[in-house]
Amino acid sequence: MRKRKRERGESGRVLYMNGGCSGKCCRGRDMSCLTTDWRMDRVYGTCYCDEGCVRTKDCCFDYFTECPARDCAVSDWSFWSGCAKPCQLSVRVRVRHIEQQPGNSGQPCPSLEERAGCREYRNHQGRHCGLNSGPAFITSMAFAKGRPKHDSYGNPLNPGFCVEFKLESRTPHCTVENQPHTLWMRYITEGFRVCVACEPPAMRNNTSSCQGDGQESDKAAVLHWQAVGNPQCSGTWRKIQKTQQCTCPPQHSFVFI
Repeated sequence: MRKRKRERGESGRVLYMNGGCSGKCCRGRDMSCLTTDWRMDRVYGTCYCDEGCVRTKDCCFDYFTECPARDCAVSDWSFWSGCAKPCQLSVRVRVRHIEQQPGNSGQPCPSLEERAGCREYRNHQGRHCGLNSGPAFITSMAFAKGRPKHDSYGNPLNPGFCVEFKLESRTPHCTVENQPHTLWMRYITEGFRVCVACEPPAMRNNTSSCQGDGQESDKAAVLHWQAVGNPQCSGTWRKIQKTQQCTCPPQHSFVFI
């Protein structure tokens, strides 16, 4: 049991008085936040009304009634920002803010920021970026939900197509990180069939293809892919077929980016 002495609080007022915790709830560990009454362990004497009493088990009998725990409350996530850098692999950010600070040993606040990989297809002047040949850049199918389905005139965009691959290899880094935006990488497993959607704006209108989709390669070719959001998560796969729509389970469905 911790030892406390009667003393004045930071404000100079003496908090030692008779009665329970009514009107005497204190934040953190306050050695002067005390009174004389029954404790929660049914012992009569000095008891406390600060948040530290929960840990030291010397709260007054009515602490949880008079000083109920107040969990942190946060807002909904904001919309995702644009990519930090155009025409290259980059990151996007979304944030939320605290609407209620925690109190009386309530649940602490969660993370207020999330980052995820992304890629823009226009530069700051609005011109299309030049897309170089190279590995397929992929991310989770959830990313596609935020993509536009119509052009600026309201006309429907090309719905694209799907390419099925058999995963040949992946680096161990795909399972190292445990951030919300990297959990989808854990489902990239050797030997499984995966589906990857090719759709605007990743689809190049002049060729109706996506970078690294393997359309120009035969089925025996070993192709390379890289996960957006973790540059150390990469590997190889072989193309199985091109289909109109993706039919793989959600955890094995991705998009070209």
